[in-house]
Amino acid sequence: MEIAIVTGASNGLGREFVFLLDKENLDEIWVIARRTKLLQALQTAVKTPLRILSLDLIQRTSLDELQRLLLQETPAVRYLINAAGFGKIGKYDEIPLSALLDMIDLNGRAAIAITQISLPYMAANSHILEICSVAAFQPIPFFNVYAASKAMLYRYSRALAVELSPRQIYVTAVCPYWIKDTGFIPIAQQAKSSTYFQHFPFAAKEADVARRAWQSAKRKNTVVTPSFFACLERCAAKILPHSLMMRLSILFCRL
Repeated sequence: MEIAIVTGASNGLGREFVFLLDKENLDEIWVIARRTKLLQALQTAVKTPLRILSLDLIQRTSLDELQRLLLQETPAVRYLINAAGFGKIGKYDEIPLSALLDMIDLNGRAAIAITQISLPYMAANSHILEICSVAAFQPIPFFNVYAASKAMLYRYSRALAVELSPRQIYVTAVCPYWIKDTGFIPIAQQAKSSTYFQHFPFAAKEADVARRAWQSAKRKNTVVTPSFFACLERCAAKILPHSLMMRLSILFCRL
């Protein structure tokens, strides 16, 4: 049985990737999210059978449950897309510690754990897409833990791509700029000091980001910056000092 596993599949990029995977002639797509009703509604929009896994990936018991299911079913995991994640904009003393730790757990630990859990079931020509962010390229004041968690996932993805190349398993770090039509920005703006990021100029649409990322991953690229401004930020972070990039990020987001 050939399958794909998609985390964060209830909305946003995760949902868009399910639509793309629907064209891949898979036996099943295992969709993971907390909101069961949204996953059930997704089944009506695709032809491929969905295995609905209502899991909270911040909880280690959810990771254990996925591991047990893989051991029981022994599928061939052809695609793994780690799209679950969230961010919080705000000053260091305004975001609850619990939210900071959950960010680290979901954006970093859970994605890495699911990748490690899935790898024994992956063979040559399998693909892993780790949804990172342009935030991974630089420190970002008032978005510090999110940027740090995505930097961890980005570094892990780049190194893992090298380790898995002899097995012909392809790893792609997807690093988008702001995306305007997901629930990410409203959740990120809940802290009082989220006014530091008042506007999100040149934000992309989720369907465009997913499509470009998918096409690039199919070309076996290890890093995807699926928009002009994502590419620009990646290049700038390589050239400019991080101290300058941090100042520019604050100024730019106040436009």
